Amino acid sequence: MVAAIAAILTRNDILYNLWYLLMALLILSFVWAWVGIRWVQVERQTRTTRSQVGKWLEERLVVTNTGILAKVWLEVRDHSTLPEHQVSRVISPLGGRKSYAKTIRTRCLQRGRFSLGPITLASGDPFGLFRMSRDLEDPAPSSLIVYPAMVDVPTFAPLIGFLPGGDTMRRRTSFVTTNVSGVREYAPGDSFNRIHWPSTARTGRLMSKEFELDPTADIWLFLDLERNVQLEAPAPALESPLRRMPWEPKHPLTLLPSTVEYGVTIVASLAKHFIAHDRAVGFVAYAPHREVIPADRGERQLTKILETLAVIRSDGEIPLSEIIAAEATQLRRNTTAIIITPTDQDFWVAARDVIERGVRVVTVLIERQSFGYPRSNEELVSQLAVSGMATYLVREGDDLAVALGAPHAQAILPVGRW
Repeated sequence: MVAAIAAILTRNDILYNLWYLLMALLILSFVWAWVGIRWVQVERQTRTTRSQVGKWLEERLVVTNTGILAKVWLEVRDHSTLPEHQVSRVISPLGGRKSYAKTIRTRCLQRGRFSLGPITLASGDPFGLFRMSRDLEDPAPSSLIVYPAMVDVPTFAPLIGFLPGGDTMRRRTSFVTTNVSGVREYAPGDSFNRIHWPSTARTGRLMSKEFELDPTADIWLFLDLERNVQLEAPAPALESPLRRMPWEPKHPLTLLPSTVEYGVTIVASLAKHFIAHDRAVGFVAYAPHREVIPADRGERQLTKILETLAVIRSDGEIPLSEIIAAEATQLRRNTTAIIITPTDQDFWVAARDVIERGVRVVTVLIERQSFGYPRSNEELVSQLAVSGMATYLVREGDDLAVALGAPHAQAILPVGRW
């Protein structure tokens, strides 16, 4: 503007030429920045939409310049919500009709549902006069579900959920069990090991076996998510085992110091343990709405529980004792209820009424003092044992595979009760 005014007032050819040069520079810089974010395609290739805390997510980013002009510099800005997913980067230069590909590996540190995308492109001119950005059209950004961590529980003593001398549960199932209830005509999708060959030979038609559930009781996992009883210790340093590189030696998994994360991990680990032993497992939590997954067995049931645990939060308002009293009506005799809680409230009173109805109750008590609370809830252990509940005690920093291997206190029951 100054050069234009000076050229008009002085009518100097040099100032006019300077004015024209500056205007051409501004126009060229604007067009350069505008072209820099056009004719660019970005493709994200994710191997899976499911992951787990402690595991790696691998994503491949492909940026293609579909135009004939080179991009001097191009910034790819990612808006994913997955923590520490470092997709954003600057590409310089990117020639015409050329592509840039990069594989990004991110360790999943938190459970939850996260979005992968959208992406914003940014570029500018070489003189730094203009900077432009463009949001790529992505009507349905891909999402990622990170399941909670799970540990292998070799044993969960004492053996629970078994009915010594119990009657077979007269309930048909699609699983192959040791209890054959009859035969029926073959249906598309039946595996060959279900075919009953003697009946097939006798009738001249393919006949399949039908099965009933084994004489085992259901196992229900109760997770206490009342907001007022949850605790969270100071966050650990970034040098966490979860950040271990693939070539580094393995060591026990370190969880975030939160009673919620410990409870969720315990539920996931026990569900995996019992489903691997072909037990029917159900899940109950109030957070803040009632979350109930009916008891079932198989990998599909484990997936249902993990997907619920991935997004569940400690927003509950109802005390554990009221939850136990409300849900006791759906627990059949000889069912096993496993309660995972960090509470210091006397919930054993409500649990004792459930035990009187023939339900076996086991408690996994998360020790509050280890998370920085001034008082311990360990004194509940003796009360739970006297009330007939075996109790496992878990402290912050414990190896869960060891802590869940043997109860801290056995149930004290009258002789001949179980």
